[in-house]
Amino acid sequence: MRRTAAVALATALAATGVTVTASAAQGDAGGAAGGRPSAAPSERLRDVMFVGNNWAGTATVVDAGTYRPITTIDTIPDRAERMAEILSNPDKLAFYLAIQQGVGEGHDQYTDDMFTTPDGRMVAVSRPSFADVVGIDLASGAIVWRFPMEGYRADHMGVSPDGTRLLVSDSTANKVHELDIRTGEKLREFASGDTPHENNYTRDGERIFHASIGTVYTPLDRPEFDTTKGERVFQIVDNDTMQVEARWDMGAELAEAGYPDMSSAVRPMAVAPDERFVYLQVSFFHGFVEFDTQAPDADGATTYEGEPAVGAVRRVVPLPDRTDGLPREQYVLDSAHHGLAMDAAGTTLCAAGTMSDYAAIVDRETLAFDIVDVGAKPYWATNGPDGDECWMSVSGEDEVVVIDYATAQPVATVPVGDHPQRVREGVVARDVLRAWK
Repeated sequence: MRRTAAVALATALAATGVTVTASAAQGDAGGAAGGRPSAAPSERLRDVMFVGNNWAGTATVVDAGTYRPITTIDTIPDRAERMAEILSNPDKLAFYLAIQQGVGEGHDQYTDDMFTTPDGRMVAVSRPSFADVVGIDLASGAIVWRFPMEGYRADHMGVSPDGTRLLVSDSTANKVHELDIRTGEKLREFASGDTPHENNYTRDGERIFHASIGTVYTPLDRPEFDTTKGERVFQIVDNDTMQVEARWDMGAELAEAGYPDMSSAVRPMAVAPDERFVYLQVSFFHGFVEFDTQAPDADGATTYEGEPAVGAVRRVVPLPDRTDGLPREQYVLDSAHHGLAMDAAGTTLCAAGTMSDYAAIVDRETLAFDIVDVGAKPYWATNGPDGDECWMSVSGEDEVVVIDYATAQPVATVPVGDHPQRVREGVVARDVLRAWK
């Protein structure tokens, strides 16, 4: 089925030539992304976790302190309107069906990424199958604004440290849009490689760590076909100018470090507190890569702009492969692992072993690890508000497992909706919470 779905997507492409502390929405808690804006007094906001149920078209709001679901938000209240639009447009219909059968594993992809506004009254949601981002009023459930992609699919997002600006990856347009999170107005953009994916701000908001993953939906998964996957780059973007200040082909960097035939596709990442070291998952690899963004390049290479190149692979960290010889072609979208976070202290990593059904809690210095069995297809890892717990979506179980970094033990299992993927910290205004009840 995987091969058939990949052919369908390729055909479509060819045819169209919660704790009660005062924190606000932040970027991927895997590292330096995000930050906590001092938007309002703590008595007016409540920290929660948003869980995007991708196939259901909902988001479960969970109390981060009690781990109890508070409510479920409909992220596709305009489904009838969107479907009428898609069915009347041949190229949109082709991509909709291809996304459903390929990337969605036979399901629509309705809810990908989510971030709340600093006042806790709205949540922005990227919706891959509808190729857009919408701002949803948390009290009424109504769509306040909508931003359509230039291409045919929306993906991962990122939010600025002050919570006002949103980045969204436009999968087939090979760019990232910057939006005003309150209005959905486009502000700026920057260029990416093929299939832009992950976006993370530094804590001061001056730089953006971004990666593209290429055509993960094709069946050409052998190393000898790697070049067919497109341009896949890890890059650092200057937020003042939206210009790429550094760019690496991670497959080439790994080969230079003595690890040939590894993929260039950077998946989720975790940025260390010093924002020099970045921990990267790459396609097909059970484990992660430690990359030093400031190390001098050994061979004296230059960047594409002619500046002296820096950056080097420091360590490659293998973790258990429990797939029992499963062919690479059967990995979900090339993901051996998909989900990586780092605790607030910067000492411990939490990796989602997607194809091996575990979470790995890894000491950053010694690389000693503990394996936590979480169930089928864990798909994302992020931190709770205090940064001492890892929240991991387990998409095959329709659950989120919360793991204590210090003990490497699960502290809660939270039932959510159909196929949870992204989990993000957010805030909700307390009068909105009262209205939900």
